Amino acid sequence: MENSNDPGSHPSPVPPKPSGPDARQWITLLHLSALAGLVIVGFGHILGPILIWLLKKNDVPGMDAAGREVLNYQISWSLWFFICGMIAFLGSCLIVPIALPVLLVIFWAVFLIKGAICASNGENYRFPLTIRFL
Repeated sequence: MENSNDPGSHPSPVPPKPSGPDARQWITLLHLSALAGLVIVGFGHILGPILIWLLKKNDVPGMDAAGREVLNYQISWSLWFFICGMIAFLGSCLIVPIALPVLLVIFWAVFLIKGAICASNGENYRFPLTIRFL
């Protein structure tokens, strides 16, 4: 049995579920705001969620935890995009390294949309392949 007073043994907190339709809408918008990366090249996929998170994290129940999850996801996938880009650049004469970034974008979008659907249903979504920075 773990000692709950030991600072190194506490599990990550379970975020509260969004309580009302307004909270669900804001958290869904938080997830979908990462699509700004398709318009604002570079860090738009991080800029969109961070703006909504900073503006609404104290006003919307569950926004703080959801914002951390979305930002961790976006930062992690930025690293995966960079690594895949380097692999594609170094192995540009092969088909697999060139297809890898395209597949990564598809998986990024699928997980992003799945997170938004879960948020609109009032569910918490834990993104796969995410490094927990925040």
